[in-house]
Amino acid sequence: MMEIQFDKYFIVLQNITTRYYLLGGLVFLLFYVVLKNKIVHKKIQSQFPKNADYLREIGYSTLTMLMFAFIPILFIYNPAVQPHTTLYQNIGDYGWVYYMIAFPIMFVMHDTYFYWMHRIMHHKRLFKLFHLVHHQSTNPSPWAAYSFHPLEAIIEAGILVVFLFTLPIHRLHFFIFFMFMILYNVYGHLGWELYPKNFNKTKIGKWINTSICHNQHHQYFKGNYGLYFLFWDRLMGTLREDYDSQYENVKSR
Repeated sequence: MMEIQFDKYFIVLQNITTRYYLLGGLVFLLFYVVLKNKIVHKKIQSQFPKNADYLREIGYSTLTMLMFAFIPILFIYNPAVQPHTTLYQNIGDYGWVYYMIAFPIMFVMHDTYFYWMHRIMHHKRLFKLFHLVHHQSTNPSPWAAYSFHPLEAIIEAGILVVFLFTLPIHRLHFFIFFMFMILYNVYGHLGWELYPKNFNKTKIGKWINTSICHNQHHQYFKGNYGLYFLFWDRLMGTLREDYDSQYENVKSR
């Protein structure tokens, strides 16, 4: 039994690490090597991280992924637990309409989970223990996407458990959701803004988290706690007052 579980663990680990190293590596190569001299003036923070920063981010991200891979083993591939989850096998059980609707529900749930978990970890009694490692990247690169302290990594992975016990969920939901999650995480720590000028002032854009918005959080350690959206930041008054002016400044270069 243990051998089978470890086989599954390494398969899950391979999937997670492949997404991170391949996507993070390609984006890093494109922005930090190939196009660096052509787009340096558009970088959110003019300075570049040091090589030691990249190595630290990759190291902690690797440790995070080692821990992430245990969650499916404990809850999805565990015969004592899996029957009690909301995981289902056939899309036809709930139909294609629900299958598609589940995605925006998952993103709203994750954003809500992340916002409040994130704010709590910024409490002065918890910050050093849980969140300081991630904030060592004051000028983050794509490699910072999973750069967490092991305790934070456990909390970050908790959203999978939330899904498994609250929302009917298919395996393909997980595959697509986590693919998008790493994509948006890499974008959020990219160091460049990909959304167009004035996007932050549009009816849709004012509710969407951007790379500039998250970069401000890393730089100043306060405000801008959301992941995909700005609903909670705007509702709770935690969106930085200088966000729009910073966005305009960066996109005007």
